Amino acid sequence: MASTTPFITAIAERRSVYALSNEAPISNERILELVTEALKHAPSPFNVRSCRAVVLFGDEHTALWEEAYRVTEATTPAAISILGPKIKAFGDAKGTVVFLDDPAAYKLLTPRFQAHSALYPEWEEHSSGMNQLIVWTALAAEGVGANLQHYQPGITPFLQERYGVSKEWKVKAQLVFGGIVGEVPGPKPKTHLEESLKVFGS
Repeated sequence: MASTTPFITAIAERRSVYALSNEAPISNERILELVTEALKHAPSPFNVRSCRAVVLFGDEHTALWEEAYRVTEATTPAAISILGPKIKAFGDAKGTVVFLDDPAAYKLLTPRFQAHSALYPEWEEHSSGMNQLIVWTALAAEGVGANLQHYQPGITPFLQERYGVSKEWKVKAQLVFGGIVGEVPGPKPKTHLEESLKVFGS
């Protein structure tokens, strides 16, 4: 059996990196390949593959964060002094992967499974989260910095109007990525596993 050490190491070394440039150590094509592989292979309830992704590079990436700044300034002006510089820094990065979920995918199931899936709406959250983690970790393993943001629903109309995103799709998160500026963040804080992990039996 192959060792899982490289996978666990990649998970352990992934960080939230906020100082990002618009240069990356891998090509746009490679970035798209990593996103595609996640969409193909991430676990999905009933294998419905409801996760969707919109990848933005260049001017389109910048436009997204200009819109996020505009919406934030208009809706929460008291917070713009804190959030504004962060949002502008996101725009300086290489690109963004916008993660969404398509509820219509569940309608392709048989009625029995449709009813079952409706009882557990968090399943789509699990699937979306796994897609996000796979892409984030895969990028980190290739030297690309990234951080995960949640500026929906403010940016949702922009995504619908500019990119033809269906109004039925639910925006879940935005993964901002780019070249790492300066040092990679240090080790993650130690966790107290005695509080996090309980084991019974042998």
